[in-house]
Amino acid sequence: MAPNYHNDDEAAPLLAESSLDHDDEANGDLKLQSAPPRKSPVKGRSLRLWRWLRNSVKILALTTLLLGGVIALITFIALNHTPVPDQPEDPICLTPACVVASAGILENMSPNYQNIDPCEDFNMFVCEGWEQRHDLRPDQGSVSSGSVMYEKSQQTLRHLLESPYSASQLASSSSESADKAIFHKIQSAYDACIDESTIKRTGSAPLLEVLRKVGEYFPVHTSHDDFKAFPQPPKRQQEGLAYDGESQLTKTVAYLASIGVDALVAFDVDADEKDPDSVVLMMNALSKPGLPSKEYYQDKSTVASYADIIGQVLEALLREARPQSELASDAEAVLECSEDLVKAVVQLESDLASASPDEEDAQDVTKYYNPRTLAQVGSLLPQLSMPHLLSILAPSGFVLEKIIVGSPSYLKALAFQLHNATPETLRAYLVWKTVQAYVDKVEDKALVPLKRFNNRLQGKDPDASEDRWKTCVRAVDSGLGWILSKFFIEEAFSKEAKAFGDQIIHDIKDQFVQRLRVTEWMSKDVRAVAIEKVHRIVQKIGYPTRSPDVLDPLAIQRYYEDVHISNATYFGNSLAIAEFDSRREWSKLGKPTNRDEWLMTAVTVNVGISEFLEHRELTATQAYYNPSLNEIVFPAGIMQPPTFYDPSLPPYISYGPFGYISGHELTHAFDSNGRHYDQNGNYTDWWDDQTVEAFKDKAECFVDQYSDFTILDPQGQKLHVNGRLTLGENIADAGGLSAAFHAWKAIEEKHPAQLLPGLQRFTKEQLFFITAPSLFCGKTRQERAVNLIYKDPHSPSWARILVSQQNTSFVNEYLCKAGNYGEFRRVQGGIQLSEEGADLQNL
Repeated sequence: MAPNYHNDDEAAPLLAESSLDHDDEANGDLKLQSAPPRKSPVKGRSLRLWRWLRNSVKILALTTLLLGGVIALITFIALNHTPVPDQPEDPICLTPACVVASAGILENMSPNYQNIDPCEDFNMFVCEGWEQRHDLRPDQGSVSSGSVMYEKSQQTLRHLLESPYSASQLASSSSESADKAIFHKIQSAYDACIDESTIKRTGSAPLLEVLRKVGEYFPVHTSHDDFKAFPQPPKRQQEGLAYDGESQLTKTVAYLASIGVDALVAFDVDADEKDPDSVVLMMNALSKPGLPSKEYYQDKSTVASYADIIGQVLEALLREARPQSELASDAEAVLECSEDLVKAVVQLESDLASASPDEEDAQDVTKYYNPRTLAQVGSLLPQLSMPHLLSILAPSGFVLEKIIVGSPSYLKALAFQLHNATPETLRAYLVWKTVQAYVDKVEDKALVPLKRFNNRLQGKDPDASEDRWKTCVRAVDSGLGWILSKFFIEEAFSKEAKAFGDQIIHDIKDQFVQRLRVTEWMSKDVRAVAIEKVHRIVQKIGYPTRSPDVLDPLAIQRYYEDVHISNATYFGNSLAIAEFDSRREWSKLGKPTNRDEWLMTAVTVNVGISEFLEHRELTATQAYYNPSLNEIVFPAGIMQPPTFYDPSLPPYISYGPFGYISGHELTHAFDSNGRHYDQNGNYTDWWDDQTVEAFKDKAECFVDQYSDFTILDPQGQKLHVNGRLTLGENIADAGGLSAAFHAWKAIEEKHPAQLLPGLQRFTKEQLFFITAPSLFCGKTRQERAVNLIYKDPHSPSWARILVSQQNTSFVNEYLCKAGNYGEFRRVQGGIQLSEEGADLQNL
């Protein structure tokens, strides 16, 4: 940084330190002494003149040295830069936007990138600068460039929510009233959430009211002599009639489902994968049994801590319950045997977790698509009356023909557990599932142990919490996201950006078609259907214009008209939104599939899956491909730097990251799961045996390549990346990056782009690969990394950066020598990289 020259010595320490002789002056401070004998005016002026001349000479000398250095540097660059003969040099883009984009790329790269071989450690090459500038806050289990982008969007949304209403330019006079009303609704929801004093003053009371209802639906007192909740009845008086314990359990499970709590089983209503224009009910094992995943129940220390937390929280809540409530009526008896009761609850959770399918099987359509009739489900799980449950939750008059059972073996195991559990254990379990679901909606000392425990499992500071406004922005997006999307789009998203995103995806689809035509491992007939499938992929960019049309205030008002929001009851709002979401989902039964729906709001930035998993269950990544509807969806929230840039900038910096994501989602149409769906979205075997075998052979290389990576858990034990769980995402990374590169190259050949300032030493091809993984730069705590190894279908971000590059043209553009890329031998943040890389051809 250049010296900042001023007129006085005190403000110019560079000069003052060398010109002052006294000790005090040498410290940069010119202090007043007791008055010396008065000097003659002539001598004083001579002294000042001498100091001025001396300082002037030094300034002149310093300036001459600096100028000479600049000239020497320019001369050196000019002498060592040899242009390609007979080929004009590419011009450099010097617009402010290009300068800013270039600066962002450079500050993410390693400050020492000149001395790093990108073929050996591309993650360090492109991300070390980012890592040095971003520390994990105490409330974060992980951070990435995606999460930083998300927080920028959050700031925009915060400004919207904390500002007074401003008339929309898009709203007509007839819709302005609706525009004001929906703005007031999201602002009321935000105000209720941000009012921490009221939330703390309210305490656990609203949660206890919900728990009281659970106690009423499933009382511990039973008329059965053996005190079993579900003895096998001698016979049923009427087919489908719920009896005693069965009725109690069914009503309780239905009530919890209506407020968004999954207990014992998880229900979902979605397109039937073998008939995607019809909607079907799905019944699955819990994705989160209690601890983050089934593997955690194998750690005795974690299970012991978890049991202790359950005991502390339930005991504290029981003591706070009103004496007249059903929940507290036998609190004393429960507390006396609380240790045994807690052990029984944890054992029930552990047994159910053990019976649940492995994560890779739960995401494999060939294993989770198991159609069953009501009678068959009743045989698997006789303690839950599906006819009774449907009469509570499904639309009136709906007749169910089949249920898709994710894991029949899980239902059998659940039936066994229910038959052997005591009523007290079952009710404590149902109460605990409710507490876990709503713990973040309550501020009360009774829940502090659970919040601290959850933080520890993520590697966070036990007492840390994120800024309240961030929690509240996310709560509004989760509950009233389409309203928030409307105002976000008007504020931060342009029609030009939407059109540019559309164009990128069209270009990548064209490349897919060209590459499919020459794919030798596919048979001719399979290639023809695959090409048709690409042509039929529906692309949804930015925001929906139907179901609802987010630019139409009246449409959004109608969409949320049944949601009643108060600016004073945060828990009540959360409950109202959960009930609305449940009613809307179950109301789909009996109707054709709504192909206009989006599964995420327009403001969504899924921030790299790590942070996304921290805040909500896994449903998508930065964008998503829906195989049943053969569609790809890209919300406006991710279409911003460093993923997406203004169309006026050199295309390679958008075709790199955004093209990568686009190609990634398109490749899912042909990955280990997407290949099972034809051009119409039907789950069917449309690949012949020859093509299937060729695919499996190539896919196995991906499994082996990624399974070789390991992380270190907090105890120093190695955990391998699950190459089968991550197979689909790894295939999508390789195929997506390659397709994006070739799509950009086709554009470059027609319209050569400018270079970016400060990055002229790189070719445009190299810059493409530098910008492509920009969303994945990040840091993850060890505890969080363990959770992701068990649950995340994506490989760790550093592995995605390292391996996806070597499976593409990257090795040619960086002149990587055979054998030296992929052989990563270093430890970073507890992450042990593989000692042997794998050379792999593109799928």
